[in-house]
Amino acid sequence: MKLIFTSVVIALTCSCSSSKRIKAMEEESRGLTEHVHKLEDERGKLQASNTQMQQQLQQFNNERQVAIDAFAKYRAECEATQSRLQVTQAVLREQVRSLQELETKIETALADFENKGVDVYYKNGYVYVSMEDNLLYKSGSSALGTEGKKALSSLAGVLDDYPNLKIVIVGNTDDAPFKKGSMDNWSLSTERANGVVRAFRDDYKIDPARLTAAGRSKYNPVADNSTAAGKAKNRRTDIILNPDLDKLWDNIGN
Repeated sequence: MKLIFTSVVIALTCSCSSSKRIKAMEEESRGLTEHVHKLEDERGKLQASNTQMQQQLQQFNNERQVAIDAFAKYRAECEATQSRLQVTQAVLREQVRSLQELETKIETALADFENKGVDVYYKNGYVYVSMEDNLLYKSGSSALGTEGKKALSSLAGVLDDYPNLKIVIVGNTDDAPFKKGSMDNWSLSTERANGVVRAFRDDYKIDPARLTAAGRSKYNPVADNSTAAGKAKNRRTDIILNPDLDKLWDNIGN
C-alpha cells in the first residue's frame, strides 16, 4: 500500500513537473513567435526602405545623366558659338580692312576735288563721301554740273571694283526756306540724291539694285546754320558706302 502511494505521489509530481515544463515551452514558443513576427516586420521595413533607396538612386542616376547630357549639349553649343564668333570677327576684320582700303582709293581718286568741297571719311562701319552742292549742282538746281559729273565719274571708277557694296545717296540742305514752283527743301534734297543715282545708273553703269536715294532736307546738319560757312557745309550730298554683310549674316545665321 505504501509502495502504491509512493508511486502515485511520484506520478503526480512528474505530471506537475511536465505541465510546468510544457507551459514554459509554450510561453517560450509564443515569445519566439512574437520575436519572429517582429523580425519579419523589421525585414519588411528594411526591404521597403531598400526599395525606396534603390528608386532614389535610380532617380539620381537619371537626373545625373540628364545633367551630363545637358552639359555636353551646352558645351557643344558654346564651342559652336565660339567658332562662329571667331569666324564673325575674322569677317569683320576683313570688312574693316576692305573699307579702309576703299577709303584710301577714293581719297586718291578724288584728290583733285579735295579743295572743292569733297570729304571722304570712315565712320561706324561705313565709308562716307560728302560733296557740297557747289561742286555738284548750280544753286537751287538738282541738275548736275560739269565738275560734279567729273567727281562722280572718278568715284564710280573705284566703286566698279567693289560690286558688292551698297550705295546710299542722301541729299541735304541748309535751313534757308527754299521754294521754286512745287519744289521745297525736302523735294530739292531728294531730287538731288535722285540725280546722283541716275548718273551712277545711266552714265557709269552701276547696277541700280545697289543704289538707294533719300532726302533729309535741313534735318541732318553737320555745321551751324547761323554762319555762311556752316550753311555751305550743310548743303551737301552724302554718298554712303555699305559693306557686303552677306557673309557676316550667313555666318551668324548658321
